[in-house]
Amino acid sequence: MAMPLHTVSDVAALSPAPERPRRILISTDTYPPDVNGAAYFTHRLATGLAARGNDVHVVCQSEAGPASADVVDGVVVHRLRSAPLLVHPTMRVTVPTRLDRLVADIKPDVLHTQGHFVVGRAAIAAARRAGVPVVATNHFMPDNLFQFAHIPERLRIKAGRLAWRDFSRIFSRADHITTPTPLAAKLLSDQGFGREVEPVSCGIDLTRFHPRAEPKSWARRMFDLPDRPTVLFVGRLDEEKRLDELVRALPLVLNETDAQVALVGKGNQRDELERLARRIGVSDRVFFLGFVPDENMPQAFSAADVFAMPGVAELQSIATLEAMASGLPVVAADAMALPHLVEENGYLFQPGDVVGLARHLTAVLADDGLRARLGKASRELALTHDDQSSLARFERIYDEVTR
Repeated sequence: MAMPLHTVSDVAALSPAPERPRRILISTDTYPPDVNGAAYFTHRLATGLAARGNDVHVVCQSEAGPASADVVDGVVVHRLRSAPLLVHPTMRVTVPTRLDRLVADIKPDVLHTQGHFVVGRAAIAAARRAGVPVVATNHFMPDNLFQFAHIPERLRIKAGRLAWRDFSRIFSRADHITTPTPLAAKLLSDQGFGREVEPVSCGIDLTRFHPRAEPKSWARRMFDLPDRPTVLFVGRLDEEKRLDELVRALPLVLNETDAQVALVGKGNQRDELERLARRIGVSDRVFFLGFVPDENMPQAFSAADVFAMPGVAELQSIATLEAMASGLPVVAADAMALPHLVEENGYLFQPGDVVGLARHLTAVLADDGLRARLGKASRELALTHDDQSSLARFERIYDEVTR
């Protein structure tokens, strides 16, 4: 029996259409060149997903003012018009706008929002109107906002309650909610948020951040640091990081051993910290390295002997994870999610206990064997926070909410 003849168009019609990559829209109020943990996480999430073959778009505020769109690091970045923030002239805020046209043009399979502020809530609203599933990751703590909004101490408890109520109203519209650590998830529950929250680590690139064989003197030379034992901090030099405690601990450390403190980052507390260092006689031992590009951060960790994180509003702390992956012992405040990162790899101190902080730093700096053991434990713990595992989990979540 003769087989029927098929035209090229017939064969094309019979062949399954190739599947296109997942199309993910990520909304965020802060994105590089902004310097903070949420911006770093969002950038690494976006570029990591793109490297895994996803079609990734980011919508965020413009760092300069005008709206724009460009492809950066394999990600399509849509920047919304912004204006200076009156209460903090060095910061900007997105001009509120509906994002329906952007969502219609991109046609994302899923929206992954990184916050509930101006961009986040506009993106969630547009996604809901378009029937696009929403995944939401929380990086928010009211403490991060108090200093920028100039909220007096006496009003912060009430302001915090209002902020959490607003957060709950916006994030309750998401299909799936995550946050970096189990302690951060518990925080949401303690604040009355009734939805299930999944802990998904921010993750770090373990191929970039790892112990190095080169002498620390080489890395110190790169940052013009004297070749002596070094305590490192990485992050914003802002109020909730409580860096005054680290500076005030330094004279007590110097009573026992040679040391210096290196601070990587920018923030509105720098002038005050410089004045404090001069007043207590350690200005020649406190070094402000300013902004360090991400590509140079492995060398910054290589210059240090111990990492200090005195902040009290950390939902995970990517900088601490990177320090751990680099093989550094950690001395951190016993607050928020930091205890989740400090087990056999360092010490916790009570916030405000400058003597305790100094005692732990001294113990690490003065004992080579202890420092080596703690550093090895840091690396082993960091191995459980591989960014590829986190990216794979987010991809599974996207598939779950789009079924």
